[in-house]
Amino acid sequence: MTALMIQGTGSNVGKSMVVAGLARAARRRGLSVAPFKPQNMSNNAAVTADGGEIGRAQALQARAAGLRPVVDMNPVLLKPETDTGAQVVVQGQRWATARARDYAAMKPKLMGAVLESFNRLRAAHDLVIVEGAGSPAEVNLRPGDIANMGFARAAGVPVVLCGDIDRGGVIAQIIGTQAVLEPGDAALVAGFMINKFRGDPSLFDDGYGLIAARTGWPGFGVLPWFPEAWRLPAEDALDVAAPRRTQGLHVVCLRLSRIANFDDLDPLAQEPGVRLTMLAPGQPVPGDADLVIVPGTKSTRGDLAFLRAQGWDIDIAAHHRRDGHVLGICGGYQMLGQSIADPQGVEGPPGRDPGLGLLQVDTVMQPHKRLSETRAVHTASGLGFSGYEIHMGTSDGADRARPFASIAGTPEGAVSADGRVQGSYLHGMFCDDAFRAGFLAQFGTVSEGGYDSQVEAALDALADHLESHLDVDALLATAR
Repeated sequence: MTALMIQGTGSNVGKSMVVAGLARAARRRGLSVAPFKPQNMSNNAAVTADGGEIGRAQALQARAAGLRPVVDMNPVLLKPETDTGAQVVVQGQRWATARARDYAAMKPKLMGAVLESFNRLRAAHDLVIVEGAGSPAEVNLRPGDIANMGFARAAGVPVVLCGDIDRGGVIAQIIGTQAVLEPGDAALVAGFMINKFRGDPSLFDDGYGLIAARTGWPGFGVLPWFPEAWRLPAEDALDVAAPRRTQGLHVVCLRLSRIANFDDLDPLAQEPGVRLTMLAPGQPVPGDADLVIVPGTKSTRGDLAFLRAQGWDIDIAAHHRRDGHVLGICGGYQMLGQSIADPQGVEGPPGRDPGLGLLQVDTVMQPHKRLSETRAVHTASGLGFSGYEIHMGTSDGADRARPFASIAGTPEGAVSADGRVQGSYLHGMFCDDAFRAGFLAQFGTVSEGGYDSQVEAALDALADHLESHLDVDALLATAR
């Protein structure tokens, strides 16, 4: 038993969740297990113990495996900056910025780093569970592929194909994938599974048998929809979920076009006293909002223009005039200032844009990216909390005299003179139960706490879910 790979019939079929559940199930069997994703595309990154960054899903999978995340778990991370270009992060560090067409030529050069990271994990653990990206059926991308069958062939890793019945057409998804795969790739597929079934799974018995008969692949089971998935940190902003509440502190987060590192929202969503709204483009900021969060972004100046195009700049100003509170995190903090300058063209064309003017700070973008896990003290409450920094640029100005927090005695962030506008570069602050409770208490809201224990309980429930509906022993036995 060394490695197996979960590939999907498409994006968002539940591969990340399945890998997390299998990692927890394997750990329960006494195995030393590690997650691995050769290539991920996400702006929601996690800072690792070894000073780099990886996709947030791999950090959750590492937690399921009982490990701290390291850069080898996701050696290539693509962070979209525009519709046609992305920052390329290799083994945790910024490597290049490339247009999609140019990246295709780079991929063969990255296979060495991918295999190097994979082999280090394989040497250190009993089992590595690999997650593919997108679908192997995208055979137009097969030349130079490092994310799916290209990696599986190079590393000799067997593949289990995951189909998503919730989106419909799962029979065609799996049979069609086999039909377009070249024989050498198809030979690596050790079986299939069905994910996200709603209702009575026995109703799909005929379809399940048909897939097995047509493909010759064994099935490992039909996995029903996992209702506790919303309690696990989301990698995609569209997947940030919260119970529909009509009462409580109304927190409104702007869903920017390049929103990044929005894991700050997951703990708030689980608080019964909080009503979280992820505001979609084109929607106005609700008049009953208590707190507006301007989140992190991969493209600060680009998303500042996007924010203005939605009319959110006018809404935020009106919210502030109504005595509302505003919190800017990372790129959102930069937007709240007087100006954002990018003289070297770090995030796009060089230039300078006026900010929203709610904080007396100015930001200058710089090519060096700060990546660090951090312990800070909140200035207003004196509460300590853990977080992380992942940003380019520095901010300074008069409101820095009222810092949001301090790190080893050094002021961090800024607060307006009226105290209702706050900005900080620190992500992950709300994961700390004590800090979250103190922050919410400012609004008269009582925290129920226990965020980490809720995530652990959800991971255990996910593993139980897989054990109940899949042949997990047979699935793990495909590893080689």
